[in-house]
Amino acid sequence: MNPGDEARLDALEEKIGKVPRIFRDLKETNPELYNSVMGLDHMVWADGCLSRKDKKLIAIAIAAAMRDGHAVRAQLAGAPHLGISLEEIEEALRVTFLLAGMPAYVYGRAAAEEIYQAGRE
Repeated sequence: MNPGDEARLDALEEKIGKVPRIFRDLKETNPELYNSVMGLDHMVWADGCLSRKDKKLIAIAIAAAMRDGHAVRAQLAGAPHLGISLEEIEEALRVTFLLAGMPAYVYGRAAAEEIYQAGRE
């Protein structure tokens, strides 16, 4: 992997949180897919009508609704880089509660508290 690719992955990790090793390896194993995903990533996360912060809150809520442990933790890991507070996550998770139920809310809230508490220590 060349230094430019590593910088792109570091930027991706700052935006979304932890980038799985399998994705980092994708550059070597399937460069066409890697380049397509990176292009889509740039388009999706770029500021537009919604800010990156708003998009991150949506992503956290979706990951919690899906109860996807990896995705919710990865999205939460990137939230502090965008200045997102635990209170903002709580509010987004209330929408998740309304549409996906109590288990999704509790799942997301527990993960958020764990990650934000670890950041204070």
